[in-house]
Amino acid sequence: MNFQEKIPVFLAPMAGITDAPFRDLAGKFHITASVSEMISSEALIRSNKKTRSRLKNSNTSFKIIQIVGFDPQHMAESATINESLGADAIDINMGCPVRKIVSNNSGAALMKDEDLALKIVESIVKTVKIPVTIKMRLGWDNENINCFSLAKKFENAGIQMITVHCRTRKQMYGGKANWSSIKDLRNIIKIPYLCNGDIKTCEDAALALKESNATGVMIGRAAIGKPWLPGNIMNFLHGEALFTPSTKELFAIISEHFQHVLDFYGKERGIKIFRKHFCKYSANMSGASNFKNVINQAEDLNFIKSYVKDFFESQF
Repeated sequence: MNFQEKIPVFLAPMAGITDAPFRDLAGKFHITASVSEMISSEALIRSNKKTRSRLKNSNTSFKIIQIVGFDPQHMAESATINESLGADAIDINMGCPVRKIVSNNSGAALMKDEDLALKIVESIVKTVKIPVTIKMRLGWDNENINCFSLAKKFENAGIQMITVHCRTRKQMYGGKANWSSIKDLRNIIKIPYLCNGDIKTCEDAALALKESNATGVMIGRAAIGKPWLPGNIMNFLHGEALFTPSTKELFAIISEHFQHVLDFYGKERGIKIFRKHFCKYSANMSGASNFKNVINQAEDLNFIKSYVKDFFESQF
């Protein structure tokens, strides 16, 4: 994959977070691309309504849809559906560590079965015309670090970019991501690879790049409540000015995000979905604990908008 930026910065796929409204918002702060929350290939083929809603592309310039599954044929069919709906690239999930996913032989579980993982890659690559990428982990556990052997096989099979979350599946999200653990990938593969995990600040990104020898970085959980963070990291790495929102600007960002979610999901579901965002946006502010309690119970839209406005105006 070719990037306009010298150092690419991606927004990571996050279940329940990187829907179209969030990707749209993050994209306004100039990032290379964002990846959709993972989409089940099995549910997509069954025409699951909730799953298909995740296919709605954001307005970002480059659209990457991540799919998860264990059946090579179904994964290829899912990729084809996404391609027909306007995806610019397909990302294969081989890194999700949660029990629900790995117990179905999907996500990070595929790293334990290299033959199946390779069959899935080959099936998708030969089926679609758009680029195919992969997000994976170091391995299943410390005794089974196989991201290097897999990366080379994936490159040979036609994968155009790899992202490595620098933890094993056994670590889940605990401990510290080991960025230096993937530095030797630079000597193994020629395609771009991104470093992911525990990149929370601009300085973290610079250090992660240095330690990992990666082409670029992928920003995950740190962007929740700070959708401008990946863009700031992009600016920092390219020597450009950073955006530090005032409280008034933050309120404007929240209001835009909330309205987009309401438009996208409808009022009732939108309110429920956005509660986690309200809590993240208000973290560390004066009165945040009480704000969280009220927001998590409120159901009337007019009350919510008024209460949020009053809360943020009190911070001005």
